[in-house]
Amino acid sequence: MIANDSIEQLKSRLDILDVVGSYIELKKAGANFKAPCPFHDDKSPSFVVSPSKQIYHCFGCGAGGDSIRFVMEYEKLSYPEAIEKLASQYNFSLQYTDNQHQQKRSQLLDKLNEYYQTLLTHHKNALAYLKERGIFESSVEKFGIGYAPSSTQTLTYIQKNMFTMREAIEVGAAGHENGKSFARFIERITFPIFATNGTIVGFGGRTITGHQAKYVNSPQTKLFNKSKLLYAYNFAKDTIYKNRQIIITEGYLDVIMLHQAGFTNAVATLGTALTAEHLPLLRKGEPDVIMAYDGDNAGAAAALKAARLLSASGFNGGVILFDGGMDPADMVKNGQIEELNTLFRHPKSFIEFVIDRIVMGYNIKDPKGKEGALDETIGYLKTLTPLLQEEYKIYLSSILGVNPSFVKVTSHNLVHTNKKELRTPHKDMWELSLIKTVLEHSELIDQILDAIDPSILQFHQREFALALAGKTDAPELMAISVDEEIIALTNYDALKAELILFLTNHYNQQYKKIQLRHDIGFEQKAFLIRSIRGKISKLQKGELVAYEG
Repeated sequence: MIANDSIEQLKSRLDILDVVGSYIELKKAGANFKAPCPFHDDKSPSFVVSPSKQIYHCFGCGAGGDSIRFVMEYEKLSYPEAIEKLASQYNFSLQYTDNQHQQKRSQLLDKLNEYYQTLLTHHKNALAYLKERGIFESSVEKFGIGYAPSSTQTLTYIQKNMFTMREAIEVGAAGHENGKSFARFIERITFPIFATNGTIVGFGGRTITGHQAKYVNSPQTKLFNKSKLLYAYNFAKDTIYKNRQIIITEGYLDVIMLHQAGFTNAVATLGTALTAEHLPLLRKGEPDVIMAYDGDNAGAAAALKAARLLSASGFNGGVILFDGGMDPADMVKNGQIEELNTLFRHPKSFIEFVIDRIVMGYNIKDPKGKEGALDETIGYLKTLTPLLQEEYKIYLSSILGVNPSFVKVTSHNLVHTNKKELRTPHKDMWELSLIKTVLEHSELIDQILDAIDPSILQFHQREFALALAGKTDAPELMAISVDEEIIALTNYDALKAELILFLTNHYNQQYKKIQLRHDIGFEQKAFLIRSIRGKISKLQKGELVAYEG
């Protein structure tokens, strides 16, 4: 079993924004972050993440919990499995009570990378290639560039260092087919790939022996998902947050050379197009996104796909296509730093780029071609917000040479249905405020219980009882915790004033009810009226009286 102390230490390292944000795209909403709920068919962002309380809650389906609970629900893992997954991602060594579990996966990758780096220093051809590409020794060291030898040499190294072949396969360093094991990277320059926290999770490899596959990456593993990672993000993130700009390129060498030239906010996709799975990572720091891609057909197509995705997702930024067979690495090597600076300062906006590329695919001199271009671009504009749709009508009509009235972009974004909202339970803000006070200021609980009883609440007795019992993981209480409209009382004076007001109103209502009662005798009614009048009098003088049912 995993030691409880070890679990608590891991929890202290977890940031719920990092954990949840690595799975879904979160958007800031006041002090919290929101998103459509990943656990049910959510049409609006009812899923809330609270950084201050380190919990999430969905107001639609009621799902909620901490970072570990989220990973359990999202990945469909058991509690120990979720803890071990998070420990791997955060490079945290868990302690076990039975001393039979050891996590060597990250150690294996680290050791293998050290081995590859050592081999590079003795491999003349690999060093010559890196030098020819303009890569400095300082960059070789910074990015941990190495060289993978033959398959046999790598497997021998793994076994000599007391790692099992099963471990090597699990982390993607080796494979097994037809009864034989083999190394994943053979006679290639290696580029370690890091998670955002700096832990090695895989490798990329570039052949220098003419292999048909110029670049290869680690296969999908528990640690490595190329659709969620960006090469060198761990090195670039500080500059990204500071400058609020990220440059995305297509290759490792582009990134390394850009960093050499001072563009330390550069990253690269890992042999795959930009996907929706990348968006949570790109959203961090809310940077402008600059897509810096090759100008060939493949690069333009990838840039178009990315621009569609990013513009529809509300990102700012734009696209740069490098012409003449050049790429960022070539320009840095040629000393064209100022030219790069100018390009990165003035990219073509995502929306204009998409419109231009769509129109380029049609012969707009032909009426049918113009009509096709108009239909496709209108379809794209409908993925944008209503304001952007209206703004880019003029741009599109000017390119096509048509009257703006032909650009009819009204979409579902502009249509408001009159469907009745689903009924939700009544929310009494005063009662909810009292419950939030119990949750956030336990030192005031005794004063609250001296004045009232849970039975006095009309709408939220259950939540109040749960809060008093310390059941903070109850969905109802998590909903209250993350609801910014509910304000907790922070001191006794404020609490006393609210309780006096509440009890005054409560006893006034009781007074009216007793006057209308016919099921009790005159003497009993008179006694109850005198008792209630006495309480109201004390409350009006600012004296907090204990509640009696």
